[in-house]
Parts: sequence; C-alpha cells; structure tokens
Amino acid sequence: MQTKIPCVLMRGGTSKGPFFNAADLPGDPELRDQVLIAAMGSPDARQIDGVGGANPLTSKVAIVKPSERDGVDLDYLFVQVVVDEPRASIKQNCGNMLAGVGAFAVEQGMIEARGDETTLTVFMENSSSLADVTFATPGGHPEYDGDARIDGVPGTASPVMTNFRGTEGSTCGALLPTGNLVDTVNGIEVTCIDNGMPCVLFEAAAVGRTGYESRDELNADTELKERVEELRFAVGPMMNLEDVGSLTVPKMTLVAPPRNGGSITTRSFIPHDCHAAIGVFAAVSVATACIMEGSTASRVAVVPEGLRKMFSVEHPTGEMSVEMEFEGSADNPVIKRAALLRTARRLFEGQILVSDSVWKNA
Repeated sequence: MQTKIPCVLMRGGTSKGPFFNAADLPGDPELRDQVLIAAMGSPDARQIDGVGGANPLTSKVAIVKPSERDGVDLDYLFVQVVVDEPRASIKQNCGNMLAGVGAFAVEQGMIEARGDETTLTVFMENSSSLADVTFATPGGHPEYDGDARIDGVPGTASPVMTNFRGTEGSTCGALLPTGNLVDTVNGIEVTCIDNGMPCVLFEAAAVGRTGYESRDELNADTELKERVEELRFAVGPMMNLEDVGSLTVPKMTLVAPPRNGGSITTRSFIPHDCHAAIGVFAAVSVATACIMEGSTASRVAVVPEGLRKMFSVEHPTGEMSVEMEFEGSADNPVIKRAALLRTARRLFEGQILVSDSVWKNA
C-alpha cells in the first residue's frame, strides 16, 4: 500500500522541487525526512524511483504553513535532500525556493491575495529570520507570466521581489563566524562569512585556477574538488558548524575579478558539485564580503559607490543582481537589507505516493 501526499511541483528561481503544506507531512522531523528522501528517490544518482531531478538544484523541498507569529504571514522550512545519500538537511536557507512560497500559499488557500500585488512576510524556519516576498496577484490570483528575466532560467516570467531581513549569522551565529576577516587554512587565505548562507570565499588564483572555468571543467577537476573538500572539512569547526560531512554547508566559493561588467566572478560548490549559477543567500554573502575591505572577495571585486549598492554577482550561466542597502558610514557599513529579483512558476499539482512501510515505520 502507498500513502498519498498532496503536493505542488514548482520552480522557484533557479531551483525546483515539491511544495508541501506542513499539515500534510509527519510532524516528527526524523519521519518527515525519511518520507521526503523516499519521495525524491534518494539515494540514487538518477533519483529514478522518485520525483527528484538528479541534481542538488532540483532535489529541494519547501514546507509551508500559515504562521502564528505576530506580523508574519507564513512559516517556510527548506529541506535539501541529498541526491546520492539517504540524507536530508535543514541547516541552510534557500532563497530560490522562497520565490514560490507566496504563490503556493495563495493558490492553496492558506492566505488571501492583497490586491493586484501581494506582499507577504515569511518566517524562514531554517535561520529564524524574515523575508518580505512581493508578487503579482491580479484578480486575486498569482500571475506567472511576465517580462522579468533571470539567468539560469529560459524565457521570462512575472517578477518576484524578495527582501531579506536579519540574515547575518543566521546559521553560524555571526557574520564572521571565525572572528576574523581572513584566515589561512591549509595554506589558503579564506574569508568565512554567513549573511544567510555560510560561505568560504577564496581567490581562484590561490588554488591555481582562473575562476572562469566552466561548470563541467570544474566538476571534472578531481584534484581541485579533493582540495576544496579538505578545506571544507578543516574550516567547518571554525565556523561553528558540526561535522560538515553530514551537511551541505559551507558553500565553497572561488572568486575572481568580474569578466562581463559585473562586480565579481564566482564558482560555487554545493558542496561537491559546481553550481550552475549561485544560490540567492550565497550571492548575498558574497556581496557582503565585497564591501569588507581586506576580505578575499574585496581584493578582486569592483564595488559600486554609495550606501545603496547593486552588486552583479557573475556565475557560470550569467549573473545575479543583489541590491544591498547600508547604514552608518562607507568605512563602517551596517547591512540594512538585501533584495533580489526572482521568478517562479507552478508546474503541476497532485499527490506523491510513498510506501506505507516508509510512512509508518521510518
């Protein structure tokens, strides 16, 4: 026998995965994760026995519910299901999947639209931080067609604006979790930073690369990947993270001078495969490091003027624009907000079928 679980498959930004009403999943976290692992078809490189897309960017889950918190509309929990291992992680956010949360909630009747444009405040359970999500709702229904374009997604769609609040140190407990702007680990100078996503930033030249290699070239570079993984294991405890062997963080990110008119070039590992683009919160963390004079990112970045800055973070398939606003002085900036343009699309809705043996006995 199989248990039927209602869900909606959505693309959020450059990611994709099933969206669930929290009420439709087991309340016990361990059982919930076992159900999601089975539903996605892990562990298997093709995820052939589930609905996962055989890639970390398409092996993601969003769990949504109406919020009981004052001033908050929705609670959102992100789950990263590992493709080739029987593991699921809630140790990080996903700002791409966040782009679909508002539309999902309105379509499911969790909350009503608020005119032709709706702004919802979302509590991100992974980091205990807030985001305001603004999306088009003409006639009270989410609009998915539009003229907004983001790199990594073909065509255009309706814009979704995400404005993040209070993401500094959301996973590691501090913006600079090691207490230092630069650390030398395994002979490599790194900047460890967490402004929504724990990242380790190091110049591509420090590991003998240009930073302009393609994703396929980096994924085939066994020597580099082994060195990056050794670095990740060494720096994890320094960032107040547990044994990173069971985690998908920190994101290891090569940085280089911009090549296509942007602010900085990146190549990010998540954690073992090179990202086709860059994650939303990783882009925020990179942009933050760019303005911190002396960081590994600042050494290669072209930083816009003023206390409101638009950073163009280049990645293998294009760029991601991050608007950041600061308070204080240019010499001692305090991050006020970070906003990004994303898009989303509802792909199909139905029921995922999971074996009763998993649902009842995990």
